[in-house]
Amino acid sequence: MNYSLNIFFLALTDYMLPCLNKQLFGFECPGCGLQRAVIFLIQGEFLAAFKMYPAIYTLIPLFGLLIFNKFLSLKYANQIIIALSIASVSLIMINYIFKLIY
Repeated sequence: MNYSLNIFFLALTDYMLPCLNKQLFGFECPGCGLQRAVIFLIQGEFLAAFKMYPAIYTLIPLFGLLIFNKFLSLKYANQIIIALSIASVSLIMINYIFKLIY
């Protein structure tokens, strides 16, 4: 079972999209690392996922809440969505600036 999962993950990494910004201009875009972070999460490497793309941990609940809110309305959903959105954009921009500097 574990062997087949490893082959599945290796196959996933063969089909990852390249960053056009990095190919054309030579530096990463704000979204660079998201695909690799998702792969790390699927593999159970949570710290590696955070190091690759810290906003992954705010984006997952944000998208989950957006989908859930389409079917069932929560009382404070709008406030939670705004807070998660601000946290996600902040983390994405901090990570992007950090990558540009280092």
